[in-house]
Amino acid sequence: MFKLKENGTSTKTEILAGLTTFLTMAYIVVVNPIILSDAGVPFDQVFMATIISAAVGTLWMALFANYPIAIAPGMGLNAYFTYSVVGGHEDISYSVAFAAVFVAGIIFIILSLTPFRKKLIEAIPQNLKHGITAGIGLFIAFIGLRLSGLVQADPSNLVKLGDLHSSSAILALIGLAVTLVLMVLNVHGALFIGMIITAIVAFFTGDLSFKEGFVAMPHLPEGLIISNPITAFTDVIQHSLYAVVFSFLLVTIFDTTGTMVGVAQQAGLLKNNEMPRAREALLADSLGTTVGAMFGTSPTSAFVESSAGVSAGGRTGLTSLTVAVLFIVSAFFGPLVSAVSGLSAITAPALIIVGSLMIGSISQIKWDELDEAFPAFLIILSMPLTSSIATGIALGFISYPLLKVAKGKWREVHPLVYIFAVLFFYQLAFIPH
Repeated sequence: MFKLKENGTSTKTEILAGLTTFLTMAYIVVVNPIILSDAGVPFDQVFMATIISAAVGTLWMALFANYPIAIAPGMGLNAYFTYSVVGGHEDISYSVAFAAVFVAGIIFIILSLTPFRKKLIEAIPQNLKHGITAGIGLFIAFIGLRLSGLVQADPSNLVKLGDLHSSSAILALIGLAVTLVLMVLNVHGALFIGMIITAIVAFFTGDLSFKEGFVAMPHLPEGLIISNPITAFTDVIQHSLYAVVFSFLLVTIFDTTGTMVGVAQQAGLLKNNEMPRAREALLADSLGTTVGAMFGTSPTSAFVESSAGVSAGGRTGLTSLTVAVLFIVSAFFGPLVSAVSGLSAITAPALIIVGSLMIGSISQIKWDELDEAFPAFLIILSMPLTSSIATGIALGFISYPLLKVAKGKWREVHPLVYIFAVLFFYQLAFIPH
């Protein structure tokens, strides 16, 4: 079913890769409820909705697309949902905002069923794809450095070296050293083993504890938030949430498309600049978004942390299946998942190392052609600095056709690139984000 031999992998490797991906992204089941609870949504409701949407999207990715890419509610859009959509409008409750997410999900499914998104992947210029991969690498490495405390905010210079005497930084450095040694020695599953060793050290130093136990029964305090699709569309029309739906749609399309291209390229799964089974893969996040909105969470996206599993050897949907199963199991182990994912020093080393591996794609960018190089550079630079994959892609899509037109090469640019350059410019210029 997963064609393990054809993809040069094994069951053991795929399961280890799935464990690695899950551990690097498990924080979302804690962080997402914390953010959405500021919009008034009950924590337990979002906790379960996060798991349900992640399980649905990732299972689809595993069983129908056969890619090692995990789906879950995306960071950034949850903050936009809470602080811009609900927090920025007195008359919009979280249930109305979820209606906008649901409508965006339905439109997303329709677009994914058409050749549109597949053609979009093929339309992205090769140098922009390399830039996206490298930009994601820098972005997730920066996330790892920031979450571990190795770098921290600085009022005069934005970031500075963190407190290397803090327990989080020391643990992250231990994990980084152990994992790097294992990797240079070509130890299979080095990323996962490094996390386990770091967790053991954290437990004995008292940084990792399980005060709330390990098991808790899952429940949905409010049941289904969106139970009637017609009501959802009516709410969007009544409150004129067209710009909100457009923002959810545009950002999610490019966040996921960019991540899928980057991870698939890292895994060597792109064939002749095309992504096999693209339609099946692209349906995963649209289904996750729609189902997630019904239960109470913001839009889903392909997770950049999937690249950690790819670096651990994941090449097929068995990796994603493992992630989905672990998400389902985590519903019963809320306190345990919260404790482990709450200590970022355990997962930060994997993100930093994976970032270093992904940045290697910059070697394939045509640096001697400024009209090709600068848009890719803009993507690489802006993704970590803005903490947004979609913003990086937007700036690349805007600058690429402009430079091509200036050089008289406008015929080389796919029409879809021009269309989205205009849409991205409108989104950045006129829609809050």
